[in-house]
Amino acid sequence: MTSICIYFQIHQPYRLRWFWPNEDKGFNRYFDESINKEIFEKVARKCYLPTNNVMLDAIDEHHGDFKFSVSITGTLLSQCEQWGTDVLDTFRQMADSGCVEFLDETNYHSLAGLFEDRTEFIEQVREHRDLVFDLLKVKPEVFRNTELLYNNSIAKTASELGYKAILTEGVENLLGWRTPNHVYKAKGSDIALLMRNFKLSDDIGYRFSAKWWSQYPLTADKWATWASEAGGETINIFMDYETFGEHQWETTGIFQFLRAFPNEVIKRNLTFNTPSEVVDMYKPVAEIDVGDFSTISWADMERDTSAWLGNDMQRRCFEEAKQLGPYVKKTEDRELIRIWKHLLTSDHYYYMCTKWLDDGDVHSYFSIHSSPFDAAVNFMAVIMDFKAQVFKRLSEMD
Repeated sequence: MTSICIYFQIHQPYRLRWFWPNEDKGFNRYFDESINKEIFEKVARKCYLPTNNVMLDAIDEHHGDFKFSVSITGTLLSQCEQWGTDVLDTFRQMADSGCVEFLDETNYHSLAGLFEDRTEFIEQVREHRDLVFDLLKVKPEVFRNTELLYNNSIAKTASELGYKAILTEGVENLLGWRTPNHVYKAKGSDIALLMRNFKLSDDIGYRFSAKWWSQYPLTADKWATWASEAGGETINIFMDYETFGEHQWETTGIFQFLRAFPNEVIKRNLTFNTPSEVVDMYKPVAEIDVGDFSTISWADMERDTSAWLGNDMQRRCFEEAKQLGPYVKKTEDRELIRIWKHLLTSDHYYYMCTKWLDDGDVHSYFSIHSSPFDAAVNFMAVIMDFKAQVFKRLSEMD
């Protein structure tokens, strides 16, 4: 019997405000509280609350046969505490159901996993683990890195932190003739590896409302038939939770699809299993080798790091933020450290991407800036001012 292993990423960043030095102090000097609150409340209304209710109804209806996993970033959990306790309550209901597995990641949805030194990466993962336990009373056993960024070293660190499995993208040129529909093993460590079936995932996440698509309209019946014919032990369906109601609006019929989805899958003799269950049920069929200079992700057509570090603007901003880290920590100022960690959030670098065509449309959809160049100029203005604040604090300590 084939498993359907579903994983949803749930995230919103703290977006930077259009920066001009003023008298504000601390976090709100750099991050736009009004825009962040407005976006959170919009997405909560369109996606989080209605989708969570559909999912909870499905869990009740199927008496434990409908299962899935989620990873909620620390930034979104913090926004729930600030502006959406009703959303947080529905996540707690999921945790209490026993049918939803919560995964760990970097607390700030950051690029810290790309640092040569793993100290900050490990610190953020542990911070996320503590926050998830504090708010949801669960201890994650499976890890997913920001944007499914993955290489052997990241997998080794996750293994050393005690995780039993890690998620990443089923990159075609890496798998070759092999299918992502198996459990694999990471090279250099004993951690199990689950790889995303990007075709069946993107049929829902990206192509669902695409009228140019030859398979439009997509129905739960049609999708479940494809899954039943896909082969392998586990079909790993990974996507953004905002697919439901935000990327695919309610008017597309996405919620009708979601309500019909569990029944159509179950009646084809497929089972829903969480990542932990999958790696307990099936043994790895092969080893996957991804060197540190060949890091993969689930972003864009390249499935590499170019969505965040593909141009000089992105690389310069990333290096400025990375190199500032030791000085920020030397201040021992909790607010400065908090600001710096949020400046590592991957979204800031994503907004600076200069790719065009379909991938460029995706990047611009999420950005509040008029262009990638504005995003880079604004980030650099922020980091320069923040650097001045850090060194001012250090001078006061001498």
